[in-house]
This record gives sequence, structure tokens and C-alpha cells, in this order.
Amino acid sequence: MSEVQEAIVEKKSEPLFSKKNRKLISDPLNDSNPITVQVLGICSALAITVQVQQAVIMSLSVLFVLIGGNIIISLMRNGIPDRIRIIVQLVIVAALVIIVNEVLKAFLPDISEKLSVFVGLIITNCIIMGRLEAFALANKPGPSFLDAIGNGLGYAWILLAVSIVREIFGSGAISFPGMGQVKFLPEGWFIGNGGFYENNNMMILPPMALVVVGVIIWIQRSRNTKLIESH
Repeated sequence: MSEVQEAIVEKKSEPLFSKKNRKLISDPLNDSNPITVQVLGICSALAITVQVQQAVIMSLSVLFVLIGGNIIISLMRNGIPDRIRIIVQLVIVAALVIIVNEVLKAFLPDISEKLSVFVGLIITNCIIMGRLEAFALANKPGPSFLDAIGNGLGYAWILLAVSIVREIFGSGAISFPGMGQVKFLPEGWFIGNGGFYENNNMMILPPMALVVVGVIIWIQRSRNTKLIESH
């Protein structure tokens, strides 16, 4: 009996950053990435990655909503009736998205206008609803927080990678929130000035985002063969 009690106490006192909980952060960065492995939230990865600044703001917005939603749902998990759990999740996420939208309009109106409806569509982002339903409803706030961090960062690095490639080759610049586009190639390098380089305008077209994501998926599966589906 005492051994059982000790086991229960040990389980309850599991450190927040135990090996098991650390995997909640590390796995979404690679083996269970929400975009390239689970193929969730890919719409925004294709739509708003024409500039790095848009990808940064969207990533931070999703991270904020994901963290807030996971923690709130986890705290309420024992009091949410099963038949209305989806409605409760949507209300909480919608409230967090409204906060994000109003902050962007107040402090970053230009980026808010560029992101347009995609901020509002965070409400139906499959990553957020999936983590609330699959994890936060069944776990304590601590692990739920780490799960949100992991999936938010997994989403963010894909958006940043795609936007960096598209903006560098499409515009010859990298944009930063509040700073606009910063050119990093000397003007003398461009063909119009007698140089050898010209921006590839195809990279700023929406279909190229899908191509870049596809290349990332190919590289990821080439390095980690266990992600390759068997037929």
C-alpha cells in the first residue's frame, strides 16, 4: 500500500521540464510538426508568407492564442460539459483572436491590413482546435502550456523558413515588423545596373509557397525516414 502511495506522489510531483514534458516542445519542431507532418494550418503558411514581417506577426498571434487557449481549457477541463466542449473552445479562441486583432490594429495597422482576414481565421485554425481537443482537455495547465509552446514554435519556424526564401528570392530583401523591407544586396549586383542578379518575381506568387513547403517536407523526410508513409 505504501509503495502505491509513493508511486502516486512521485507521479504528481513530476517536474514541469521532465524528459517526457520536454518532448512536448521538441517533437512538434520535427517529428510531429503541425504543418509538414500533420498537414494542419497550412492555409496561412501558403497565404501570408510573401513577407517575413507578416510571418512573424502571424506566428506570434497563433502562439499567443494557442498558449492562452490551452491554459484556459486545461483549467476548465473538469467543468466543461462534453456536449458543448467545442462551443466553449470556439468562444475562448474567438475572444483571444479579438484581442490579437485589436492590438494589431492599434500598434501595427499596416501589417494588420496586409494580414486581413487571416487573423480572424485563426479561430478555425486546425492546429489550435486540435491541441485544445486532443491535449488541453486531458492534461494539466503545465504540460498544456509546453504543448502550446512546442506546436506554436513548430508552426512558426515553417512560416519563417518559407517567408525568408520567398522574400529573399522574390524581392531581394527581408522585412521586419515596424521597419519595412531592408535590402541586403548591393544595387550594382542587379541586371538593371549592369550586374548579374535579378529578382525572381515568381517567388512572390501564392503557388510558390506550396513549392517551398513541399521542398521542406522532402528534406525533412529525407533526413528522418520514419516519417515516410508505408504503402
